[in-house]
Amino acid sequence: MGAECERKGTHVSNKTISIPDMGGAENVEVVEVMVSAGDDIQLDDVLIVLESDKASMEIPSPHAGKLLSVDVKTGDTVSEGDVFAHIEAAGAEPATVEEAPAGQSVDTTTGASPEPVEAPVEAEPEAGPGLAAVSAVDVQVPELGGAEDVEVIELVVKAGDELLAGDTMLVLESDKASMEVPAPRAGRVTEVYLQLGDKVGEGANILGLLPADGELAPTQGTDAAKREVDADVAVQPPAVAKPDAEKPGGVTVPESAVQRSAATLHAGPAVRKLAREFGVDLTAIHGSGAHGRILKDDIQAYVAGRLAVPEPTSGPGIEPIPEVDFSRFGEIRVEPMSKVQKIIAANMHRSWLNVPRVSQFDEVDITALEKFRAGMKAGLADQGVKLTPLPFLLRACATALRKNPMLNASLHSDGEHLVYKEYVHIGLAVDTPAGLMVPVIRHVDRKSLLELATETAELAALAKARKLKPEQMQGACFTISSLGNIGGTGFTPIINPPELAILGVSRLAVKPIWNGKKFKPRKMLPLTLAYDHRAINGAIAGRFMQDIAAILADVRRLLL
Repeated sequence: MGAECERKGTHVSNKTISIPDMGGAENVEVVEVMVSAGDDIQLDDVLIVLESDKASMEIPSPHAGKLLSVDVKTGDTVSEGDVFAHIEAAGAEPATVEEAPAGQSVDTTTGASPEPVEAPVEAEPEAGPGLAAVSAVDVQVPELGGAEDVEVIELVVKAGDELLAGDTMLVLESDKASMEVPAPRAGRVTEVYLQLGDKVGEGANILGLLPADGELAPTQGTDAAKREVDADVAVQPPAVAKPDAEKPGGVTVPESAVQRSAATLHAGPAVRKLAREFGVDLTAIHGSGAHGRILKDDIQAYVAGRLAVPEPTSGPGIEPIPEVDFSRFGEIRVEPMSKVQKIIAANMHRSWLNVPRVSQFDEVDITALEKFRAGMKAGLADQGVKLTPLPFLLRACATALRKNPMLNASLHSDGEHLVYKEYVHIGLAVDTPAGLMVPVIRHVDRKSLLELATETAELAALAKARKLKPEQMQGACFTISSLGNIGGTGFTPIINPPELAILGVSRLAVKPIWNGKKFKPRKMLPLTLAYDHRAINGAIAGRFMQDIAAILADVRRLLL
């Protein structure tokens, strides 16, 4: 490193790139590495992104040229002066950066030293009329390393809010860094002077703060004392936020999850800028980077997904559900959704928006089936097989699907064709601690009741242990969602596209049924068929339900 040579008349030298001044921060985490060895770099191209507890910062290249090596990786921690890359820099020799006197910072991009700033001299408070009852003081923007016209991109507080020392008040963003500005002391916000989009510099007033009980503040009539307190507020370094109390369940809950959610997002300046250009609300995006950090790819995927959802042809758009701060009404606990729950939520919402569904309700007399099953249970139990009603339902649905192939089909993506399947694979919804999972039983029409009973038990056990393979949850033509003994009298299941129908099974009930001469107790099973009305009409669905009822009512049909 450091060797210089001439190439085709261009001055070339190998340079080291170090971490610039970070305001005294140490062991700051590398959250993104934007380049790799061999890349051609332009002046000010972003090389890495750092993130501390209170700010994220993009580190630009001070030279143009060919990157020789990158000596850090995501997750590493760095401090000011650490060498993290080497570059073969081309062009004129950069100006020498003069060493700043002790206590004075240097602009690492221009080499210029800012004007010296005198630290305010703290005067001893004098007793008497200068200090009286607590009154509001103005909180100002702290030292920004010489940056001016920095944009306010988030306002986290409003008049009336109670703040603790270290609570985030607002988020600022320059071309290269975003920073949360914390409250220098505890108190109540009396007024907020800034608005989103305002441009501010060091010393600009942010808000009025009435200090918490026990803290002295100058009276409004004492100018000298008020200036002294204002200066003290302005020059205090950003305080580290106090950790919030851990709630039951091991989840740390912020004091106001709704108000602070936007400001506590992990996203760099470039990502936030891209989100603003697309008009994307970052709080709606789940980051795929380290520690949930939102990347540019996440925004692009979100936009692509939104574009794939058809806009309503007429009328106003759907208004979002307003956010509610539930902590205002009592104690709360916030827990993250599991990955399975997130996937289910997205799939069900997509189905609800895209599929015009119709639900048909019926009751099936399974008295004879239950008598047959009771007689078989003891013998199968000796073989380690538990015979539930599910194998009978699977066989009945498979037979009815063969007889009514429209329900075993799917709409083609072009919207002009139907895809008929020559196989019968049925999904079975299983409740697990992580959420609803749907393993698929293949070729149901070719399997015996004993085989189906064994396979359903095995797949349910795998689902609850979260050991299902992806291929074991793919390829279903139709789904059964059974609530068993907790199912009530009926429910409307949501179709799982590209399937065209789903069968909901509720709780068995004994009811008096008229046989033409008298009422007799019969075991009636409530069923609900939800179907996609784009492909299936009521007559087709009705015949399908009649076939299922006939099969389940006469157990001999299942044995054919």
